Amino acid sequence: MSLTAEQTVEALRAAGEPTRLRILALLASEELSVMELSSVLEQSQPRVSRHLKVMSDARLIERFPDGARVFYRLSSEPVTRRLIETILDLLADTAGEDDLLRLDQVRNERQAAAAAYFERVAPQWDRIRSLYVAETAVEAAIRQAAGDGPFERIVDLGTGSGRMLTLLGARARRLTGLDLSHNMLNIARTNVAEAGLTNVELRHGDIFSTRLPAGSADLVLVHQVLHYLADPQAAVTEAARLVSPGGRILIVDFAQHELEHLRAEHQHRRLGFAAEEIDGWLADAGLTTEAPVALPPDTDGLTVTIWGAVRPPLSALNRSAA
Repeated sequence: MSLTAEQTVEALRAAGEPTRLRILALLASEELSVMELSSVLEQSQPRVSRHLKVMSDARLIERFPDGARVFYRLSSEPVTRRLIETILDLLADTAGEDDLLRLDQVRNERQAAAAAYFERVAPQWDRIRSLYVAETAVEAAIRQAAGDGPFERIVDLGTGSGRMLTLLGARARRLTGLDLSHNMLNIARTNVAEAGLTNVELRHGDIFSTRLPAGSADLVLVHQVLHYLADPQAAVTEAARLVSPGGRILIVDFAQHELEHLRAEHQHRRLGFAAEEIDGWLADAGLTTEAPVALPPDTDGLTVTIWGAVRPPLSALNRSAA
């Protein structure tokens, strides 16, 4: 696939302005809201929004509403992305360094607020996670989606209190849980010990860079984590990297909703996800997706969705290569 001459000219015109080039460079790092871009660029939100509209109309970037906020990311079209990357590679602008420093400040403020929240709520974490749908129903669905095993290794990313490890621990020879919160990890250590699990390794780790070997787990879990993240697709890509041939990944998170207060009260960055969004990320990572399982709440509230995908076994990959 390629761009026509008219499409190329339109894209170059849309990018051909200093602030727009700065925006493209920032969105190459992660998806950002208008408010965050305005802060980094030190420009008013209406002015930034005008630049974003021009580039969105030219399909250089993608706009997606999330509750009361609107986020932007670079185009997912491969040819358009290649054009953007070429432009940015040729760009030598020291102003971009200042933008990245201010972006780091925005990230640090975001991470500090999230870290303080997790440390504060760690003792009540399981109760908070069960506010919107019966946790017994969610856990029963996770058990069924995971399968009986036995699993050689389960990896739980963003393990929190370790509930997924205690839920499925009897089915695995080895278990690994990663979390950025030391307080959460201490609670997880207590919980796995009380569950009698001796085959668990708990690590202080980053979901974006786990430092675990590729293909090292036949079951990877990402349970109620993505809606806190600035770049959920990157986390899905890293999680998928860990899935061994014939192995499975389960992502448990909220379906799209409009409960805006969860941003301020519980540090949610994204208000849930569309089924096709996460399915697309899993497929892009080379996995075969399965039909999502939706678990609506008992009363008004949030729907929990379980997305599953498998990595084709080596025999299937060899046949397709032949």
